This record gives sequence, C-alpha cells and structure tokens, in this order.
Amino acid sequence: MEKRIYKPLDTLTDEEIKKILASGSFDELAMLPLSVGMHHANWKIAQTLCVKLAGHTDERIRANAILGLAYIAMTKGKLEKHIVKPLLLRELRTNVEYKW
Repeated sequence: MEKRIYKPLDTLTDEEIKKILASGSFDELAMLPLSVGMHHANWKIAQTLCVKLAGHTDERIRANAILGLAYIAMTKGKLEKHIVKPLLLRELRTNVEYKW
C-alpha cells in the first residue's frame, strides 16, 4: 500500500481546474475531486466534475470522485440524488481496491 500524505486540500480556481483536466498529472487529477468537492463555491459545477471523474478508468480517481461528492454533500448540503446514487452504488459494487 502506498504511503498516505495528509495535507490541507488546495482551493483551485476555475482556470486551475481546467488546466488539470486538460493536462494534469495523475496525482493532480486524483486530488481534483476532493479539492473541488470541499472548496468550490458552486455545488452544481463541483458535482458535474465529480460525476465526470466517477467515470474514469482508474479506481483511485473514481473513489476520490465519490469522496468529492460526499464533501459536496457535507459542505453545501446539496446533491442531485437521481444522478449521484447510481454512481455510489456502482462504486460500492465494483471498486474493490478503494472500499472504505
């Protein structure tokens, strides 16, 4: 298992988010849904990004996208259940490596 590093999540601008989506490193892409879920002012934009990343081929990025959705729920108190619930259930069934 890889060594975990605990540090505060970065607050990213929309430009930084676009840059990471376009050409960010794997680690930046993995941290993106966590940062956006915790800090982005617009819950809908944050949800859309996390939903997009929940479709990624890598299990770590998908798991972080789901966690990003949890952060949105905790910090903004909003999510679209009809969009988010199927993703949560799918990851619980299929993401073996990153089950909590």
